[in-house]
Amino acid sequence: MTESDPRGGVEVTANAAVPEQAGSAAGSPDRRRWWRVLCRDVGHIRRYLTVLVNRDRVVLVGPPGRTVVLSTDGVGELSSALRRAAEQARK
Repeated sequence: MTESDPRGGVEVTANAAVPEQAGSAAGSPDRRRWWRVLCRDVGHIRRYLTVLVNRDRVVLVGPPGRTVVLSTDGVGELSSALRRAAEQARK
């Protein structure tokens, strides 16, 4: 996907989204193209789930070969990122 710089997503944690990392082709926050949700693997190593918008599709990318463990806050953040991505995919 060429619309977003890999360094330009939003890192979502249980406490806050980091808006200075928001990325989109046009640079406007309402057209964000991807989000990163903080999670842990079963070994408690910090990982990320990435939610991408690719045209009219939403893509969920997990860490390769890893099982993801989300806190209850992380589940809420993932749900929110998926909802926002679905809205962008509909536009």
